[in-house]
Amino acid sequence: MIDKALPEPPRAIRVAMPDKPRHYVFVLLDRFTLMCFASALDALRLANRMSEVKLYSWSLIGEGGETVSCSAGTTVQLDGGLGEVGRDDTVLVVGGTEIAQATTPRLRNWLRREARKGITLGGLCTAAWSLAASGLLDGKRATIHWENHDGFSEEYPEIELTKAIFTVDGKRITTAGGTASIDLMLHLIARDYGEDLAALVADQLIYSAIRTDQDTQRLSIPTRIGVRHPRLSKVIREMEQAIEDPVSPATLAAEVGMSTRQLERLFRRYLDRSPKRYYMELRLAKARNLLMQTDMSIINVALACGFTSPSHFSKCYRAHYGSTPYRERGTHA
Repeated sequence: MIDKALPEPPRAIRVAMPDKPRHYVFVLLDRFTLMCFASALDALRLANRMSEVKLYSWSLIGEGGETVSCSAGTTVQLDGGLGEVGRDDTVLVVGGTEIAQATTPRLRNWLRREARKGITLGGLCTAAWSLAASGLLDGKRATIHWENHDGFSEEYPEIELTKAIFTVDGKRITTAGGTASIDLMLHLIARDYGEDLAALVADQLIYSAIRTDQDTQRLSIPTRIGVRHPRLSKVIREMEQAIEDPVSPATLAAEVGMSTRQLERLFRRYLDRSPKRYYMELRLAKARNLLMQTDMSIINVALACGFTSPSHFSKCYRAHYGSTPYRERGTHA
């Protein structure tokens, strides 16, 4: 009988011993997203393990100072409330659902106060909204979860919003949420202690495709709709970029060298709907995001989505969602 060799333990990467660990302060907001927080925290833990040196330390804080619940309902024990942080600390606010409500006046005031120290501040998942509401992203590049793009761009037009999975602009960091936290932390670990350590941490996380801030967060149009037809993809891309000022099907068809009838057949074949219907669904989806995520008036939501008449907007919205925009907003509130 042949003895099977035991697997070798993971090798350690030797790095220079820091004077003190780099400290991260995670600010967990009410209904924060567990995955984006856990992904960031575990990357730091593994950096310590794989270097056999305490490179990073962390603490968890929040408004209540005792416990906070994530969007999945799990309760997390906090180390304390919104107190003083060190000038060398990195503060990462972790957002989730209902971010506007979670961004309280107390949180905004605390963020502004700590920002005056010149510390690095970040927002994971939807927490870019918290930084923006505190005036801490003015003139900066930022990203946020794609579902919140519409509301964010309408609410904060002065901020250069990207579709990247994460952005680092000076002392401001933002991510799109989910597994983007892993990519951000691998980027920061590589910056601090080298690519080899970051790669080893990625291996431990079974993370085989490390993304950069040049990668976008959403799947390509062909992948999303399950169709690999270049001209159809181009038309859909044009539709997505022209929500406020809709373009006619005839113009869209001409731009890709097709007749309107050919474009109709293409949409029917691959998406089982007309170009006009698909375009309307895109506009109504954006309208619903704005109703849920902003305090914009109904008429301004309608205008932002290409409807010149509130009554027409309400009629189309009700036909698609089974409720009027006014009732939808009231129910959500």
